[in-house]
Amino acid sequence: MPKAHTYVLGLNTYDHDVSACLLRDGAIAVAIAKERITREKHASGFYKEVIDYCLNAEGITLDDVDLVVRNCYILPVPEMEERLVYQDMPGFLPEPERATATAHPLFQSASAKVVSISHHLAHAFSAFAASPFDEGAIMIVDGVGSYKSDVSEPYPADAAGPLARESESYYTFRGRELTCLKKVWMEPERGFLSDEFYNMRGLGALYSRASTYVFGDWNKCGELMGLAPYGRPERVRSLMQLRDGALEVPPWTRDLDHPFVLDSDQSWEKSPHVSHWEDVAWRVQDDTEKVLLARANWLRETTGAKNLCIAGGVALNCVANGRIAREAGFDNVWIQPAAGDDGIAIGCALYGHIALLQQPRAYVMEHAYTGRPYSDAEIDAAIQRPLISVQTKATRSADIAADTAKLLAEQKVIGWFQGRSEFGPRALGNRSLIADPRRAEMKDILNKRVKHRQAFRPFAPIVLYERAREVFEGEEDSPFMLIAKRVRPEWRDRIPAIVHVDGTARVQTVREQTNPELYRLLKAFEALTGVPVLLNTSFNVKGEPIVETPRDAVACFLTTGIDHLVLHDRLVSKNALHPVVNPLVEIYSDVASIVVSSMRS
Repeated sequence: MPKAHTYVLGLNTYDHDVSACLLRDGAIAVAIAKERITREKHASGFYKEVIDYCLNAEGITLDDVDLVVRNCYILPVPEMEERLVYQDMPGFLPEPERATATAHPLFQSASAKVVSISHHLAHAFSAFAASPFDEGAIMIVDGVGSYKSDVSEPYPADAAGPLARESESYYTFRGRELTCLKKVWMEPERGFLSDEFYNMRGLGALYSRASTYVFGDWNKCGELMGLAPYGRPERVRSLMQLRDGALEVPPWTRDLDHPFVLDSDQSWEKSPHVSHWEDVAWRVQDDTEKVLLARANWLRETTGAKNLCIAGGVALNCVANGRIAREAGFDNVWIQPAAGDDGIAIGCALYGHIALLQQPRAYVMEHAYTGRPYSDAEIDAAIQRPLISVQTKATRSADIAADTAKLLAEQKVIGWFQGRSEFGPRALGNRSLIADPRRAEMKDILNKRVKHRQAFRPFAPIVLYERAREVFEGEEDSPFMLIAKRVRPEWRDRIPAIVHVDGTARVQTVREQTNPELYRLLKAFEALTGVPVLLNTSFNVKGEPIVETPRDAVACFLTTGIDHLVLHDRLVSKNALHPVVNPLVEIYSDVASIVVSSMRS
């Protein structure tokens, strides 16, 4: 009996943002990042959890998978796993996962159906092979990719050494054929042991270096982008520039002598160096925009392409993306919603389907809702547990969009849980906190009661697709919240909670065909208020991943100042017992966690 489907599994492995993507006949069946399962942000390590999630969601086993394609940017996966056998590297394979990994059939697999590819090649396939274009150009820009000696694709000869690492890659594509035009490499740098990345002279590496300098964390690039408009122009010297097409990154000197120290007693907000950090953020953002725009212009002039696809971690910079979309001269720009390394799993899977199995391109990633569905029974099980039901009231709504819109118009903060979770770093309306954008103080309310993040960070709007051009400047669509637009002057006072200090907003446009529940909510709110916009932020608190399961959503709801929780058509509210019961539950949970940890140690 012939198989009903062809399955390809793509994996991003070992370092940050471990993830899996399962293709069914060339289309994404399910995709998930490890952090959503383990609740550890940017989770690294072994990949069993994400594989099991995908296989269970599809109702198949690993034996049903026709091809597995993997990437690890540190080293090719076979070499990485060989080293992990004899080296203790807890950042890549924590001790509790070691026994699970070494017993897994994919660990050190010699099967012909298990393949490894290089980093920017995977990013490139995640970009063009999921796009709606038959031909065009591709920009891949990230922090660090594969060693030159490990690159598994043809590229033009150059003088870079074998230990240089990918920083930027530029391509053209037609159908399923991909051609590399240029790679920009980062040569090894001298420095303290294990901090080579900090000193590398590449576009994404420099942005991460500035993130480390300002926030003490290389992976706070989104926060750095949000801080940049507060900086004073030209107070910090240029940190990088193009000269005759070559990127120049001068060494840092003693004028940058105020790095944020994570272990210091003083909070970031109260530091006397905040103005300096704002100026650094402005400088690196301005430099980044100029370099990316020059690269995009060069790519268009060199290729004559009308369509541009973008991926790599730098493609999460929605301010730079907006400038490319408006100023680089391409007719169309498509950005992979999981542009960072979680999206590597998508690229690996699509490479397997198209390049290895030699199948035609037939899939377009019109949305990013790739998690597994949760049934009404699972929703009920989450809210009917005794310690939950005693402190909440849950009702089924005949019109959840209309009922929720009324609460939003009353200035309530809503946890909104619908359908399948989003893949990538953005909450796109299925795992979202939603609020009324018409009051400027809503930003502070959200920060104080739920998000607990820095006051300078903006909140994003969701808007009806057909009304977007009325509210925001620019013709380009932004379905994945990856393009910043200017808010039209006549709307800034009407929706102040989503307007950043520079008059921009990180927009998500919503179409009925891709998210009917969210679309109906926006329509209902528009009918009540005349405003086709809502404030949308990720359903989580600072330092935690976006919620995945109904239980995750309930836990976040009960431990924060969220007013109401919507789970499918269930409207959940806190009752009078919540202030008494929930602290006791939290104490019990903390004690239980300590006991479990002690038993494992």
